Amino acid sequence: MTSTQKDPVIVVLQLTGGNDYFNTVIPHNDPLYMDNRPYIKYPLEDLIKVDDELSFMPSMGPIKGLYDQGKVAVIHGIGYPDSPRSHFRSMDIWHTCEPDKVGIEGWAGRITQQLDPNKENVLTAINFGHGLPRALVVPGVPVAAIADLSTYGVLTGITDQDQRSKALDLFARMYSPAIGAGAVTDYLRGTGMDALKGADIVKAAPEMYSSNVEYPASAIASHLKDIAQVYLADLGTRIFYTQHATFDTHAGEMMNHPILWREVSEGITAFFDDLHEHGRGENVLMYLFSEFGRRVHDNGSGTDHGAAGASFVIGDMVKGGMYGEYPSRKAEDLEQGDLVPNYDFRGAYSSIVEDWMGLDAKPIVNGNFEKLAFL
Repeated sequence: MTSTQKDPVIVVLQLTGGNDYFNTVIPHNDPLYMDNRPYIKYPLEDLIKVDDELSFMPSMGPIKGLYDQGKVAVIHGIGYPDSPRSHFRSMDIWHTCEPDKVGIEGWAGRITQQLDPNKENVLTAINFGHGLPRALVVPGVPVAAIADLSTYGVLTGITDQDQRSKALDLFARMYSPAIGAGAVTDYLRGTGMDALKGADIVKAAPEMYSSNVEYPASAIASHLKDIAQVYLADLGTRIFYTQHATFDTHAGEMMNHPILWREVSEGITAFFDDLHEHGRGENVLMYLFSEFGRRVHDNGSGTDHGAAGASFVIGDMVKGGMYGEYPSRKAEDLEQGDLVPNYDFRGAYSSIVEDWMGLDAKPIVNGNFEKLAFL
């Protein structure tokens, strides 16, 4: 089961920790920016001007280059009502599309289930990084998790094929049906068997890959290079998920925030340069999000948890530009000192699911939400 160049692919890049929206896409003409940021602000002369009202922060030069090509859509004021301002709860909401209860199924996992209902390909969805985000978790849906593609596999340290086959057989027996096995055991057994199958398939990707693009030396660039290798190997993967951290800048934001965005911006640019070198960029869409923005007024050394944020959609097929309205910065319009979300994140998901992946969004995002025409 392999993909073709016409199959739409989504790459989700999670900015973990709560990216400072007010310090990322900056309303440079609004005096309330400087008033609310006596310490945590970028000099106006260092900003990367996008239009007469808004600028990108100084490390986003590579993103601005893509924006100028019409390949970046910025979604303003994204979020959901009554933000709990908790990393764990907010991320659960973004992952499961369940703001009113604790959900157990992830939106990307539901897409995987619809794309491959018979579970023919254990590599339909892959997370690059440690663990498995809840966004990809649906009981019975196989998802591979790869921390480092160069070392990914099961018992790969055993070079003798006969010995490895015997060891893999023993490993498989650990996941064989047990008398009285419950749902947890069934899940672990299925996960183990999927790992066995996926490891041997995906190890071929680096062997097939060559590129003249030099990726930067950062964790996110490494993950994006791994994604490029698997994508270019045509293994049928349709959903790639990864994340970069930590944007939880309670303190030291002016040291960390520019580094994080430089790594993200340079990594994304290298990734798309790599795809274009291979003539394969037209069917890849990248979506960047963070669980919430930061407090409007700084705390002297950083910023605290907020509500409204910004998402970014990047790709050759994107209708670039600004989407939605930047929330009011006026004190009387804030909630608990935060920018108020004015666009439901499930609408952005719906746009991707229906207009890009070609699926019905309602069962994936749990309802009907306003879409945006960024595709």
